[in-house]
Amino acid sequence: MQLDISHDLARLDRAMILDFLTTRAHWAAGMDAALLERAIRHSLIIAAYHQHRQIGFARVITDYASFAYLSDVFVLPDWRGHGVGQAMIRAAIAHPQLQQLRRFLLVSRDARGFYRQLGFTPLQHGERYMELQRDAAASAGWHWPFSRRSRPATAQTVA
Repeated sequence: MQLDISHDLARLDRAMILDFLTTRAHWAAGMDAALLERAIRHSLIIAAYHQHRQIGFARVITDYASFAYLSDVFVLPDWRGHGVGQAMIRAAIAHPQLQQLRRFLLVSRDARGFYRQLGFTPLQHGERYMELQRDAAASAGWHWPFSRRSRPATAQTVA
């Protein structure tokens, strides 16, 4: 099978990507076209094509210096088992702009075996990692614009 891996945003089938993410991907709840476009614009895109038809997608969220997070990886069902996912992930890992990274992370509920085949392992020091769930930030009262105001000093009387 001839497979073409591309980073060209102009080639993306955004309607297919949005449809897959909103109807078949448990991790993309609440995705809409505007959110998808923003995510694409701020990521390194890996897309797989067969005979000019897009059959796979992945995003790498990165600072291009030390860290990357692999997200929204999928292959259309009819094309699974043909090495499309492996080709996309290998292309991401081999991308010339990502060779200085210290860490490449991902989260997977049901494809951990797939990622193990490509060299990913469980976190060595998982106890060091933390996350902030969006609902926790909201309940903590964090709002934009954020400013830190110190309380006015109170006069201390000395006896």
